[in-house]
Amino acid sequence: MDVDNQIAKLMVELSRSQDYEIGDGTTGVVVMAGALLEQAERLLERGIHPIRIAEGYEMASRIAVEHLEHISQKFDFGASNIEPLVQTCMTTLSSKIVNRCKRHLAEISVKAVLSVADLERKDVNLDMIKVEGKVGGKLEDTELIYGITVDKDMSHPQMPKQIEDAKIAILTCPFEPPKPKTKHKVDIDTVEKFQTLRLQEQKYFDDMVQKCKDVGATLVICQWGFDDEANHLLMHRNLPAVRWVGGVELELIAIATGGRIVPRFQELTPEKLGRAGLVREKSFGTTKDKMLYIEHCANSRAVTIFIRGGNKMMIEETKRSIHDALCVARNLIRNNSIVYGGGSAEISCSIAVEAAADKYPGVEQYAIRAFADALDSVPMALAENSGLQPIETLSAVKSQQIKDNNPHYGIDCNDVGTNDMREQDVFETLIGKQQQILLATQVVKMILKIDDVISPSDY
Repeated sequence: MDVDNQIAKLMVELSRSQDYEIGDGTTGVVVMAGALLEQAERLLERGIHPIRIAEGYEMASRIAVEHLEHISQKFDFGASNIEPLVQTCMTTLSSKIVNRCKRHLAEISVKAVLSVADLERKDVNLDMIKVEGKVGGKLEDTELIYGITVDKDMSHPQMPKQIEDAKIAILTCPFEPPKPKTKHKVDIDTVEKFQTLRLQEQKYFDDMVQKCKDVGATLVICQWGFDDEANHLLMHRNLPAVRWVGGVELELIAIATGGRIVPRFQELTPEKLGRAGLVREKSFGTTKDKMLYIEHCANSRAVTIFIRGGNKMMIEETKRSIHDALCVARNLIRNNSIVYGGGSAEISCSIAVEAAADKYPGVEQYAIRAFADALDSVPMALAENSGLQPIETLSAVKSQQIKDNNPHYGIDCNDVGTNDMREQDVFETLIGKQQQILLATQVVKMILKIDDVISPSDY
């Protein structure tokens, strides 16, 4: 995002760091920082020094983070009971364009994360999840593949489209007769000489194909290409091949199939072959689009989420949304504390910060109260975006929270009929919420300490 204003640049950075750390809550953190700056402006007009406001904000953010810890709940899930994780991912996807099939996408995200997660170490490597998209079909056709997809097809149309129990040779060396590196010239003046040369090349290539067959390979995946003659020979020798596969994809295939990438032809041995239960070529619709699916791999920890959609924008948006859902599932596996969504956590923190403000003597008290008002901006925005009366709705929920001493009341965005977010199953990760408050406060403190911005274009 290209922004000229210096403060706006900080806001973009803020959103990026939330995305980098947590993966979700990027909008909330900007709303929060904006509200804090708005409140700070009023305090500055009253003549309160920026440093005192910053100190007050710092105290208030500590109170809010501790209060979140206090109202959070642990929740249990296992490999067999994934419903709680799915519910949390659905909360994340509710605010995105793809919310009409959020259940389907949430289930895909959770299954993908669990298949690459190490539940004992509570660690998830998101690099093992490849998110691919192809224009066409509808969003509901999005699927999870326990394996790898490669946007290539078999090099010859008559090669088999499906190979079971494939043994895969992964090559990064050219699959063709060697060419001399020096400048050379071959004089051929008779047909016989040409025939000899051709036979020599063919024999050389024949030996290469035979070498692959001897080690037991049933599929060759090559980073470089090979010419049509080679292609023809491969087909006759019943050795399916795929050419021009990118380096990143080769690495993923090697991880998934448990194979080794072979840089020199002489080093090809049976131990270096990857194994996959099924390799199939799938074509889409009436177009000539084909893709290779490598499934049931030896190391099933690499998975692919394959997105379909009506246009490129939709696919890009879905990729971003799925990234958020994957991050939320990952955060829950790392730390399974949750707070309830729908603005309930912010309202509860706002009440707690407001109550704590009276205990502080001095000017900071004003800043702490302003922080409490800023916390209300998130539920207010939720109410406004849901078409409700923002101020009325917020004050009703706030009084309900204080009256019942229940931090689970939030904004009923979908008009379900209950304000209790526990019944609506709307929750968010605790670390995500805490990070939002901490990051927003840090940025606002930094902005408050800036007296003036001198832009080079003015001078």
